[in-house]
Amino acid sequence: MIKVSIIGSGNVAQHLINTFKSLSNSGNEIELVQAYSRRKESLSNLLPLENITDDFNTLKEADLYIISVSDDAIAAVSDALPFKNRLVVHTSGSMPFSILNDNNRKGVFYPLQTFTKGKAVDFTSIPLCLESENGTDYKLLEKVAKAISNKVFAINSDQRKALHVAAVFVNNFTNHLYSIGNEICQENQIPFEILKPLMEETLNKLNNLSPIEAQTGPAIRNDQKTIAAHEAFLKKENQLNIYKTLTQSIQENGKKL
Repeated sequence: MIKVSIIGSGNVAQHLINTFKSLSNSGNEIELVQAYSRRKESLSNLLPLENITDDFNTLKEADLYIISVSDDAIAAVSDALPFKNRLVVHTSGSMPFSILNDNNRKGVFYPLQTFTKGKAVDFTSIPLCLESENGTDYKLLEKVAKAISNKVFAINSDQRKALHVAAVFVNNFTNHLYSIGNEICQENQIPFEILKPLMEETLNKLNNLSPIEAQTGPAIRNDQKTIAAHEAFLKKENQLNIYKTLTQSIQENGKKL
C-alpha cells in the first residue's frame, strides 16, 4: 500500500484529494492517509476532520507528500516539514524541484490542466509530468501517477518550464482571445455561441494536423483588403494592437511552410 499525504487546500489540492480519495474508497493500493490545511474547515467538505491536520508536527507517516500550494509558498512549506529523508514533491509547472528543502528527497508531480474549484475533472485524461532525483523515487511517482492518469511523462525542470510557457500560450492567452471575441459579440448583439463550433473544429483539426498546417484566415492568406477592414473596425487600441501583432506573427510563421 502506497500512502499519500496532500499538503494544501487550493484548487489543485482539492482535485487531487477527491481523486486519491476515490482510489482509497475503491480498494486500490494507493491510500490517501491525510491532508494538511492551515484551516481545517476548508477541507471538511472533502474529508473527515480526523483525516485533516493544521499542524505540520502531526503529519502522519506517508510514502509520498504532495505539496500543492502557490508557487511562492512552496519553499516555506517544505522548510516547515519536521521530518527527513521522505519523498516530498510539488505540483508547480514553473518551479524546479531544487526549491524543496534538502532534508527530504525531492520530486515533481505536475498535472498539466486548468483547474476551477467546484468543477470536476477527469484525471485519467490529464497529463502528469514527473521528475525525481533518483530512479527508485521515480518508479514510486510513476506508480501513483498511473493509478489516476493514462498520460504520464518524465519531464525535467527545464522542459517543464518550457511546457508551462507553452501552456500559457495555448490556454491562458487563447482564453483571453475568446474573451475579446465575446466582448466584440456582446457589443454588436451577437450570441457568442455562434463561434463555438468554429472553436471546436479548430481544436479537432489538431488531432491530424500541426498548428501551422491548420492555420486559416486573412493573415495566412495575406488578404490585405480584409485585414485593413478589420483594423478599421477595431476602435479599441488594445484590440487593434493585439490584432496587428498576431497578424504579423501568423504571417512570419507561415513562411516556415
